[in-house]
Amino acid sequence: MSTMGTLPAALGPVTELVGREFEAAMLRERLRDPLVRLVTVTGRAGVGKSRLALEVVREIGGEFGRVEVRDAGAPDTPSALADLAALPAHVEGRQESGRVLLLLDGCDHEARPGAAGALEALAGDPRVVVLATAVEPLGVYGELLLPLNPLPVPGPVRGPAGGGAAAADPHELQEVASVALFVRRARAADPAFALTPENAGAVAEICALLDGLPLAVELAARRLRLLPPHLLPVRLRDRTTVLSGGPANAPERHRSLAALAEWSCRGLDAPARALLERLSVYEPGFGLSAAGLSAEPAVDTLMDRGLLVVVGEERGELRLAVSEPVRSAARDALAEAGGEDAARDAHAERYRTLVGSAQAGLRGTGQEHLLRELAAEGANVTAALRRLRERGDAEAAAAVVLGCRLPWLVQGRLREGLEWCDELAGEGGPALPDAARARLADLSGVFALALGDPQEAVRRHRHALALGKGVGDRRQNALVSAHLGAALLEAGDPPGARAVLVTAHNALEAMGVTGGAAGAAASLAGVLRAEGDRRRAQELLDRAVEALRRSRDGRGLAGALRREAALALDGDEPARADRALREALRLYGSVGERTELPPLLEEFSLLLMRTAPAQRPRTVRLLAAADTLRAATGAAVQDEWRSAAERARTDLGARLDWTDFALAWAEGVRMTASEAVAEALSAPAPTRRASAGPAPEDQSLTPRQVQVALLVSEGMTNRQIAARLDISEWTVVNHVRQVMRRLGCSSRVQVAGAVGRWA
Repeated sequence: MSTMGTLPAALGPVTELVGREFEAAMLRERLRDPLVRLVTVTGRAGVGKSRLALEVVREIGGEFGRVEVRDAGAPDTPSALADLAALPAHVEGRQESGRVLLLLDGCDHEARPGAAGALEALAGDPRVVVLATAVEPLGVYGELLLPLNPLPVPGPVRGPAGGGAAAADPHELQEVASVALFVRRARAADPAFALTPENAGAVAEICALLDGLPLAVELAARRLRLLPPHLLPVRLRDRTTVLSGGPANAPERHRSLAALAEWSCRGLDAPARALLERLSVYEPGFGLSAAGLSAEPAVDTLMDRGLLVVVGEERGELRLAVSEPVRSAARDALAEAGGEDAARDAHAERYRTLVGSAQAGLRGTGQEHLLRELAAEGANVTAALRRLRERGDAEAAAAVVLGCRLPWLVQGRLREGLEWCDELAGEGGPALPDAARARLADLSGVFALALGDPQEAVRRHRHALALGKGVGDRRQNALVSAHLGAALLEAGDPPGARAVLVTAHNALEAMGVTGGAAGAAASLAGVLRAEGDRRRAQELLDRAVEALRRSRDGRGLAGALRREAALALDGDEPARADRALREALRLYGSVGERTELPPLLEEFSLLLMRTAPAQRPRTVRLLAAADTLRAATGAAVQDEWRSAAERARTDLGARLDWTDFALAWAEGVRMTASEAVAEALSAPAPTRRASAGPAPEDQSLTPRQVQVALLVSEGMTNRQIAARLDISEWTVVNHVRQVMRRLGCSSRVQVAGAVGRWA
């Protein structure tokens, strides 16, 4: 058995690790592997490499004959490393076959050459295992890497607590590692601190602003001695480098984020530093192509050092960010050198061009790709708009806002869009040509309608028409009339809607404006349906759907399909309505729709209640998801739909056990838009009543078998059914076999379909 003396002082008690269970387990496994000679923990400065390494050495150091700890960045590093080369020959009290664990901490900057040389010298003795920490890999043969990333941060806000960076439920929030770390360190600074519904949003925003970097989170938590949680994000939004106050016995770079940023950038060559400063004006999540980085050799240098990090991926393209606090420090350096205005102007021009060049594709075959790209670049588009406004370029700002019409509608950025329109085109706003003011007034009406205020939308569209009369743009005036007709229909004025829609549709068709004409036709079909003329409504709608399919306008097609589903339900054709709604769901899912998805989920839920009563838990989940997703957009729901949804919830609550209803609702609230679409599409499709077969009571199913069949239709596994019914899994297997035999089904999917036909 190996022996070990007292641990070095460096291995004394350390602050507990938070959120590093997986990395610690992986590191222990690698160090215990007899074939492993060198493991390097890599990651950007402040991520916690040294703390992880020390804690793991504390845990498993007793399994080695001896443990040595060296700081590769200390002033006496060269001599210390030279002594270490002969370490195995001088170990006392160690069995001849014992292994020696050497922790070489901070192999960065000036220490790298010496560390690499020492490792080569140590390579001759197979008993030595080296654990190194460094920002970049050491590049030594046989090196195994353990990358250490910042801690996870809370996701975006959904619901009325918006405006911050995360959900405001303290119980859920504390499960996020960066928040858990903040809370523990905050309690160390102020024992009375607690995460509450009032401060949870602020704490979540703090963690997101700091990228989940452990050192930054700890420094922010210490600031609670001076600032309440709700004021700290305000202090950090522009510059995170204001954080300081690290322990006096910590290395200098760990005492403030400004010092950490300076140390992180040490040794960068001029091209890499210049690129870093240029990119510091970009908001996190920019793409290589959007930032013009495809041919920049300095990108690899910055990524190797953790100064430029990957924060996501969109259709094969990496989404990048300059890491905090380096981004704040680089912007400070840029401002001091007098280059920040020029960098922000170049950034604004790049995104103005991006939005402008996307317009043609947004109306056709490139719609899906471009909508997702513009959503990913949304923060940078907004930053570009702010810069254009600051420098007084109102026409350029108006062009960007008008170009964001479809992206902002899809992303659910309705209130923001309305505010930009009003700021640029409202009274007291900047001087703009009448044509731009008319288009902005029209767009503001589109946003008002999407927010659920058709009367306000009507007022704004009429104002747009008045402005447009003096411009003489027949095409634009016809489009505004089509928008006005849609708003009048939603406001409960079908005759008024018919009058403007007929004129607008004819004009747009005559001018060959295919998309506009199809949209007007779909709205006019809604008018005819309201007047009871289903035949003519269907004829118009068929033409609109065909035109939208040809133009590849997926979002427009989805809207027309929703009207087709309503017509099908009027004619008691649930299967046809189901097909139309499912196609609309797939189309909305492909573009990342947020505004029109909630009402579509409700429409599908009501149809599901009618055609598949056994799918009640799924219906509850979809209604909850629709409620939550709509709240994130700030849109109001029409009274008719609110009443229908409330009746559906009441009915579902009466038919389901209260616990089952509450659980399903909670699951729906947590769904993302894509998860809600997948949940809806996984529901069994209705079939014609003629082929439904006899009801379960006519097929001699026992009450228990009916229970099992219902749970199978909900997608439960045999084990889940056994737990729900408190019977053995084997008993469930037998029941499922009997159900399949008596219903004439050969699969669980067919059982779900058969149950879905029980009315």
